[in-house]
Amino acid sequence: MTELDVEHLRSWIGTQETLHDQVTRFPIAALAATLDRDDPVPAGGDALPPLWHWLYFLPTARQSALGPDGHPARGGFLPPVPLPRRMWAGGRFTFHQPLRVDDPIVRVSTVQDVTVKHGRNGALCFVLVRHEISGGSGLALVEEHDIVYRDLPQPGEASAAPQPVRTDDVWRREVQPSEALLFRYSALTFNSHRIHYDRRYVTETEGYPGLIVHGPLIATLLIDLLRRNTDRAVATFRFRAVSPLFNIAPFSLHGVADGQRAALWARSAEGHLAMEAEAGF
Repeated sequence: MTELDVEHLRSWIGTQETLHDQVTRFPIAALAATLDRDDPVPAGGDALPPLWHWLYFLPTARQSALGPDGHPARGGFLPPVPLPRRMWAGGRFTFHQPLRVDDPIVRVSTVQDVTVKHGRNGALCFVLVRHEISGGSGLALVEEHDIVYRDLPQPGEASAAPQPVRTDDVWRREVQPSEALLFRYSALTFNSHRIHYDRRYVTETEGYPGLIVHGPLIATLLIDLLRRNTDRAVATFRFRAVSPLFNIAPFSLHGVADGQRAALWARSAEGHLAMEAEAGF
């Protein structure tokens, strides 16, 4: 089991990073194609759909700075957590106004908290990062990003019990998580994490049964399901990853609206809850 220096890791609390970018057009058209949408060609001033800000402020670590898992080596802005598995566990968003095509944009990121918990299968380290993103008209959205780090599975380690899935959906869509879909999303977000494209690594080193579908991709697909079924503006959004999805089987997206809120969830082929989300209008 990996030992963690909790006080050293917590010394990263308050660390800030400021990045500048521009809402360029090609990534928007490329993500629309990846999501199988028939959107018009992006034009200057068009509103960026919610969560599509993940196409910008991309990491540009040099090739020599990548770790064995394809991620940039630990340290720098994020604390150097020595646990090998790194996952996007969830997030919460408040949308004040849309980002717009061709606008210059700024993201100010702050490490808000670092906590360590010990479970039956070893240590878990949670890192909370707050992003404030502004466009040409000021603050556009605030994002709280949950990152979890954990050790590799131990021999005989028990899997978490599956969580029940709602059955009151009104909207439903099936997704085939092909290698091409995962490759396109990795390329668009400049994500070199090997769990999304290197089958031998993810099965033999990390012990998963197949390539892992990106958590942000699932969240984007859920809010895309909402966009396909209503044109109401989203004011808030939150999502929580419950269990991973793999590209060895299709999964399904589900949703239902009730007044000022919509519930959204992703279900595995086995009928297990993979991600739950809520949007506020």
